[in-house]
Amino acid sequence: MGNNGNNTENKKDKSYYELERIVKGVANHRRIEILEILGKRPEMSVAEIAEKVKSNFKTTSEHIRRMAIAGLLMKRSDSKSIRHKLTKRGELILTFLRMLE
Repeated sequence: MGNNGNNTENKKDKSYYELERIVKGVANHRRIEILEILGKRPEMSVAEIAEKVKSNFKTTSEHIRRMAIAGLLMKRSDSKSIRHKLTKRGELILTFLRMLE
């Protein structure tokens, strides 16, 4: 009996960590801006996103990496670059953020 309770606690803890990872993935004004941009215009490269948010390539790339880890965007390779678009989770987070405005 004690074991089942422990498994339930472990699952609950795991879901809290997952939620924390999602929140951290968007907890930055630049990442929110990237969400907004990709919501309007999917399939952009890091260079295109960096230009749009007026940030350097390396910083933008790191933001995108963290957002991908949080499951907010997906990457697709075309012949010359990596393209990015929002996942369903990213779209839901963007909708939620708009509700807060």
